[in-house]
Amino acid sequence: LGERECSLQRRHQKVIEESPSPVMLRYPELRQAMGEAALKVARAAGYYNAGTCEFLVDADRNFYFLEMNTRLQVEHPVTELVTGLDLVKLQIAVAGGEKLPFAQSDVLLRGAAMELRVYAEDPENNFYPSPGTVTHLRRPLGPGIRLDECVFEGWTVPVEYDPLLGKMIAWGNNRQEVVLRLKRGLDEYAIGGIKTNLPFFRQILDHPDFLAGRLDTGLVDRMLAERRERAEQQARSARQKLERLAALAAVVFESSSPRPDGASRAAGRTESPWKTEGRRETLDRWPRS
Repeated sequence: LGERECSLQRRHQKVIEESPSPVMLRYPELRQAMGEAALKVARAAGYYNAGTCEFLVDADRNFYFLEMNTRLQVEHPVTELVTGLDLVKLQIAVAGGEKLPFAQSDVLLRGAAMELRVYAEDPENNFYPSPGTVTHLRRPLGPGIRLDECVFEGWTVPVEYDPLLGKMIAWGNNRQEVVLRLKRGLDEYAIGGIKTNLPFFRQILDHPDFLAGRLDTGLVDRMLAERRERAEQQARSARQKLERLAALAAVVFESSSPRPDGASRAAGRTESPWKTEGRRETLDRWPRS
């Protein structure tokens, strides 16, 4: 039933899944070879039901078998949207002894789909879990959006389990349309009372490497490193502004404070009083904290 691209991960946990894979779009022969390898694995194990073979692909497009999950996976809605097949219904039918109602040649991949895993975690605090009570919920709507979740206002996110809240999936005629629909969905999606990773998805969907389909398992970590570097640059810039302000304040103080003999320190200087007054006005306008 085609492939799912799951390279975007954090701490070996998938963050975004999509189909088709940008790699397969560039090299369709890779899809054929990988699909045949997956079938060989299933036949060797005598397995006949819903399952997923996972592979790693290197920079030279060599692929390596990683594992097989003999079950539906969290990202199965992506496959359902691009194939039009109900995988839950099909796996129950096969387990009951029924044959698949289609052949391999009947499987058509239509358009593109992408899934975002929505977690109760704080992206600004190293993605630390954010349990608590959901005080407000606004769900995304619109064409092409599917939401798999069971969250409701008043529900308490527990600390004992995985903080996954739900999955927002979008389908479109192509990858660009899917990204636009997900962005619109994120603008509509709101969960109050707890922290979520919804803001982080906006950063991913705007990243140039993601938009260009240049995906690998280290992309999310590089994005987080870039964000830390930007935060440090902003902090350095703020410190420099404060240092300049402190220097200005020292000059104004030095020029306006009286000497021990009662005369102004500015006495005898040729500095214009307009400059001194301007510095005082600047200090008066500077926000206090």
